[in-house]
Amino acid sequence: MIPLVLLFLSATGCSPSDSAEVVDSAPVTVFEGARLIDGQGGAPVEDAVLVVREGHFIEVGRRGEVDVPAGADRVDLSDKTIIPALINTHLHLAQTREALLDQLEHLAYYGVGVAVSLGSDSSEVVFQVRDEPVAGAARLRTAGRGITRPEPGRGEAPYWIDTEDEARAAVRELAASGVDLVKIWVDDRNGQYEKLTPELYGAIIDEAHRHDLLVTAHIFTLEDAKGLLRAGLDAFAHGIRDRDVDDELLELWRERPHVVLVPNLPDPGVARDVSWLGGTVPAEQLSEMQATATDRPDAQERFAVQARNLARLNEEGVRIAFGTDGSAPWSVHLEMANMVSAGMSPAEVIVAATRNSAELLGLTDAGTVEEGKRADFVVLDANPLDDITYTREISAVYLGGVAVDRERLSARWLAN
Repeated sequence: MIPLVLLFLSATGCSPSDSAEVVDSAPVTVFEGARLIDGQGGAPVEDAVLVVREGHFIEVGRRGEVDVPAGADRVDLSDKTIIPALINTHLHLAQTREALLDQLEHLAYYGVGVAVSLGSDSSEVVFQVRDEPVAGAARLRTAGRGITRPEPGRGEAPYWIDTEDEARAAVRELAASGVDLVKIWVDDRNGQYEKLTPELYGAIIDEAHRHDLLVTAHIFTLEDAKGLLRAGLDAFAHGIRDRDVDDELLELWRERPHVVLVPNLPDPGVARDVSWLGGTVPAEQLSEMQATATDRPDAQERFAVQARNLARLNEEGVRIAFGTDGSAPWSVHLEMANMVSAGMSPAEVIVAATRNSAELLGLTDAGTVEEGKRADFVVLDANPLDDITYTREISAVYLGGVAVDRERLSARWLAN
């Protein structure tokens, strides 16, 4: 039997070499002249050239070392800095299509290329939006419904379980629904509820691994973090919040170097300027936000515990990824600044928010600016290695090689 592809080529009068020429003739855009921070942790590439075809990088390097196809469209980014689009592994997003798409566009405006809705998704809409991405919006991943003990009075989207059989059944249902990972809560909410026991979360983790799913955990205490490490957890969706980490925890982590920490730092409780949000936040709301951005010593104390823990775990070589909780689209920039104030370098934070987060999610096409990856990147007016708050100085956002229409989005939100 003659292969179908050869029949097609014969019918169209094309040879295999002609077909390759057709592919190679796809439009090419070249972005040149910027400083490139590629997300891999190495030194920036000055005067970089990024060659993009069909939404992907086909070549990346320094000017003079990259072949620029004849006739390519050229975008001059001299005096700019490029970073990969950010990846937020911890959000809680809307359950209706209109509201969810608005959030994903809002996230894209602030430089997010992939967003994870972590454990509060009870609507099929979330899976539909994940599977049918919309241009100009962040791509979506979901944990579906998370798993916890019964928590009357709180959100009812998660599975409430009390037995190991219920725990395993919940995971099997999640696997059948096609979730990207499993989220659990191990927290008594200041003594209000019973929390998942080691037997229960051990069953969840075991069943999830049987279905090739990673498990990430909301935690609060040091002791629960130790128990979860022993049980084979894959990632923490929060840092340890009740006390400073100790040597026992560090030893457990050394034995499990694959386990990822998403620190998800709290409000640092310091006065700050929020005027940089003026592109999406109406003036009246912005004024109210500014009035509440004050120094709060109690918040500073809570932040200090988690900041010390992040600094120590980072120094010990724990893999750090990135997430913000809630749904505020601009919170990625606040979190990056908080991570630097906790002791990480700007370069380490950028790697956490790009490459490490992509690897946590198993994304092979995102997280770094390199050949073969999707052309998801952010163009900045200043170098964030000098000051991490320069990630807020966004000149342009490209997703799949196409510029997000930030001006149109800004006008829409400010008109509401």
